[in-house]
This record gives sequence, C-alpha cells and structure tokens, in this order.
Amino acid sequence: MSLPTMFLGALLSALAALVLLLLVRRERRAGVVATAAGAALLMPMLWNSILNWTGAIGLFSHDLPFPPFPVSWQDTGTGVFTLAGTALALMTGPCSRDAPRSVAATAELTALAALIVDVYLY
Repeated sequence: MSLPTMFLGALLSALAALVLLLLVRRERRAGVVATAAGAALLMPMLWNSILNWTGAIGLFSHDLPFPPFPVSWQDTGTGVFTLAGTALALMTGPCSRDAPRSVAATAELTALAALIVDVYLY
C-alpha cells in the first residue's frame, strides 16, 4: 500500500471517528475528541507501515467472501491496533480519571470508525 493511500485512509478514519464521537457518544471535551481522532489517524498509518516494512502483503489480499462485510486480516489488524492505541492514549491522557467503561466505549467507537473506513474505502 502506498504512503498517500495510507495517509488518505487514516485521514478518513480520523474524520469518521470525529463524527461518531460527536454524534453517537456526544463527546464534547476537546481533549478527548482530539486524542481519539489523533489515534484514529496515527494507528492505521502505523499498522499499515508495519505490514509494508515486514512484507506482510498477503494480509491485504484475502477478504472474507461475504459481500456485505468483506473484512480482511489487514482490516481487522487496523481495528485492533486502533482500539489498543486509542485506549492507551485516552487512559494516560484526557480520560485518566474517567470510568473504564466510558474510556472503552470511546476507544471502541474510534476503532470501529477505522475498521469501517479500512474495509470499505481502501
């Protein structure tokens, strides 16, 4: 995957996470929204860079043969990597005093945004 493609996908993931957090979670704290959107930008870029650097290109080509949701191992990795990175960034940053359930819900929506963008848009 080329660097411009990775960046565009990551940018779209950050935008999707921003929309989900504002509309679904109704999150209004700028630090939380910025941290989650930043993680949705950074984590897919890191994950796809790792796959490129290690030559694990086979993960890109095997989509689930289910047309409504053609997820691949690469797409799944994007979601998992984004979930972990977002949760870590939120727990050590703006949500350090929030309930774990709240942090998890915010991280889950962020990861869901990255996964959906990855599955359907690149």
